Amino acid sequence: MMKRLFIIIVIVFCASVTVFGQGIDTISPKKKDTVEIKKIIAPAPVYYDTALRIINLSPFFSIHVDSNFSYQLRINKNPKNYYWYIKNSPAGLKIDKDNGMLSFKSSKSLFLSGRLKYDEEYPVQIGVQNLSNQYDKVDTSFLITFYNTDVILPRIKPSVVSPVIVEEGNKLSFNVMCENGNFQIDKILFSSNITLSNYKLPKECDDRFEWTPPYDFVNDKDKDKQKTVDLYFVGTSKFNFSDTAIVRVIVKDAMDYDIATRDYVDAVSEMKTWILQLKYTFLQLDRKIRKTKSYRTSFDVATGTAGVTSTILSTRDNPSAKNTGKVLPSVSVALVPIKEAAAPNKTVDQNQATLVRSTIKRLEYMITDNKLSGERDPQILAKTEMLKKELRQSKNQLADVPTEISESMSEKQLNNYFDSPRVQRKYRMK
Repeated sequence: MMKRLFIIIVIVFCASVTVFGQGIDTISPKKKDTVEIKKIIAPAPVYYDTALRIINLSPFFSIHVDSNFSYQLRINKNPKNYYWYIKNSPAGLKIDKDNGMLSFKSSKSLFLSGRLKYDEEYPVQIGVQNLSNQYDKVDTSFLITFYNTDVILPRIKPSVVSPVIVEEGNKLSFNVMCENGNFQIDKILFSSNITLSNYKLPKECDDRFEWTPPYDFVNDKDKDKQKTVDLYFVGTSKFNFSDTAIVRVIVKDAMDYDIATRDYVDAVSEMKTWILQLKYTFLQLDRKIRKTKSYRTSFDVATGTAGVTSTILSTRDNPSAKNTGKVLPSVSVALVPIKEAAAPNKTVDQNQATLVRSTIKRLEYMITDNKLSGERDPQILAKTEMLKKELRQSKNQLADVPTEISESMSEKQLNNYFDSPRVQRKYRMK
């Protein structure tokens, strides 16, 4: 009995497990007394990839300079609906906007001209854009490096051709450029065979070197009044390779126009002061000559008057008048030595006045003849020396002439007196 009950329980349990494993039972309304079992299967999940992505972009590219490079970029969507673009690309790197083909055509001229450099990372920005939806796009970037297996050494190249000729006081200025090879030059060192001062030192490529030779740089002992200076520019790379460029500079002796102009102005000013002093001297001599001439004229008039009076009185019948007429000629004769003693003839003063006037005229002509032709007259030293020479000569020539200065007349009054018609007629140079 117990064994039969156990078998029934097992059969019922197996039937219930089969029903729950197959699905949920549904009863047909038409056949209520018939049970139909249907199986309901859940659908498999579907995943959709909606974000636009570049599926094969490498973050870094290394290209040999002698090879042509091409790389096909792909996206996870239909490429016909998208176009490609590139930004900040190095020279020679291109992308096909329709199919995303990235390409580079090798050309050493790009490296020789300096547009591209070896072993330098260039960041490149690329992107892909939907033709219909402006928001459906992606922007990214990668790095590209160009390398070369050939050994190309960097060089220092100044922007001037040696030798360079420069005069004292003029600025020497040029660029110190570099021709980079496999490795670029990091710094530039400078030296020279002669110690220099006040120069601008180039530290990197394309920096300028500036130097102004002072006016005392060339000595009188230097041959041909010029001095040669060798400038050494040493460029070094990060691998301690060095290259040296030499620029030979020939410095020629030149004139310091600022100092020369000051010397010329001082010489002209000193000569004008001396001319003014001579004009005062001429005024004193001329006045003395005029005063002496007035005294002598008075004596001559008195002597002539006495002679005429004696002649008239000697013709009178009056004895006293006749006696007076006989005495008057002796009086006129006695006035002559008195005139010479009281107012002697100023021949020396006359000659001195004439000499002073001629000296003044010559010095004024020398100032006019040695006038500067411009701010940088090449004959300024010769003209200054000529003025100084004439000044020394005139002072030696008039050493015996008193040159006391009187302050009673102004410079304008002196010039008017010196250039007056009376003086011109009296001291006309023959």
